[in-house]
Amino acid sequence: MSALLDKGVPADEVLAQLRGMRGHDLPTHGGRLFAYVYDPALDGLDELAAAAHAMSAHVNGLDPTAFPSLLAMENDLVGAAARVLGGDERTVGSVTSGGTESLILAVKAARDGRPDIAAPRLVMPVTAHAALAKAAAYLRVALDTVPVDPITLRVDPAAVAAAITPDTVLVACSAPSYAHGLIDPVEPIAAAAAAAGVRCHVDACFGGWTLPYLRRLGEPVAPFDLSVPGVTSISVDLHKYAYAPKGVSVLLHRDERLRASQYFAYADWPGYTMINPVISSTRSGGPIAAAWATLRHIGDDGYLALAAATRDATKALAEAVAKIEDFAVVPRESTVVAFMSSGVDLFVLADELAARGWHTQPQFRHGDIPASVHLTVTAAVAPRVGEFEADLASAVDAARAHGPVQLPPGIFELLEAAPIEQVAGALGLGAGGALPERMAPVNALLDAAPPAVRERLLVAFLSLLQRPSPQQ
Repeated sequence: MSALLDKGVPADEVLAQLRGMRGHDLPTHGGRLFAYVYDPALDGLDELAAAAHAMSAHVNGLDPTAFPSLLAMENDLVGAAARVLGGDERTVGSVTSGGTESLILAVKAARDGRPDIAAPRLVMPVTAHAALAKAAAYLRVALDTVPVDPITLRVDPAAVAAAITPDTVLVACSAPSYAHGLIDPVEPIAAAAAAAGVRCHVDACFGGWTLPYLRRLGEPVAPFDLSVPGVTSISVDLHKYAYAPKGVSVLLHRDERLRASQYFAYADWPGYTMINPVISSTRSGGPIAAAWATLRHIGDDGYLALAAATRDATKALAEAVAKIEDFAVVPRESTVVAFMSSGVDLFVLADELAARGWHTQPQFRHGDIPASVHLTVTAAVAPRVGEFEADLASAVDAARAHGPVQLPPGIFELLEAAPIEQVAGALGLGAGGALPERMAPVNALLDAAPPAVRERLLVAFLSLLQRPSPQQ
């Protein structure tokens, strides 16, 4: 199917085709998808956000003096994030398109803030989000990852401090880490960075909008935000637990001096002087307006109630998993349930859960850290906990009966020599990159492959997917 036809199609037919395409996607609402989307299950919120988005969709963030409404909304969102994350009257920030952009800009600001360092380096725990590695790759900043304890999954602050060198421009930590939902020891890490004269960024993209509310509900949330001495910047995604549509994130700096090196400015050409606080120049006001409307509608009391529902659901899910023999649940510190198993193939279990309508996120082993299953819990999950517990028990029984995945003979030799199309065929991936009904063999292969081989396979497979279909 082509987007550009010789003759245009009526609007109702276009929308019908779009609905048909959307019918193949995973469900974004209903509490059965434990990754990628965040559903508060609030009546009318989608309609409000869509209306706000449409109202500002054609507003261009390139020039805030031309569209003061967008500037006002951005400043409001930054102010809200500063309120939630321990900021004060000095705090400044920017609205970005998502957590990855926020992290890239945090690394850029730190790198460009130290022009005296010719070979800048970034220090972070190995559990930090891969978007920080992407930022380092894009910006040519060397990456120093610090191992975590394979049992506790926690980093030793002393090891982070020891990794800081004279060329380190930024130390990063997570609140919480995405994979396991654990909060890094921000206070000692930030103190070590400050002692070395290095910036410290807290990636709170995932949990920054829930952790402060969980603390208000009595949960023992360790200090992690701008109230911690030594923390110089922090990021939070509003399209996660602020429940705004994608993609809106906020990057906060402790003061304007720290933000200054984030900007890009260029006047040495005949056109307008380009000044950008973020990566994009032209930006639609739609997502920003939708986020602004969402925050104003839900309000502080609404977010507290949503955090309470999410906390209760997370606790109940963790308890349900912990009941199962041979299963180990990572200690609950946020809104994540992550678990391992010594007796069940988790990739088979993920398939069995998917067959029952539950879409989880299998995670591959890393060094001595075992494979796991990740559940991002949202408020929409709360009324479905009982259903999940029953289906989990059934899925575990089926996974035990199935047994572990047996990879095809010679698959690793095939990986070394064969084109990706042949590897895909051996794994049951159809023409055009179509996925098989069961992903366990694919996940088992990726889990067994070294990271570099896994990267090559997935890049090649994504390249198979991202090709235009024949013209019709």
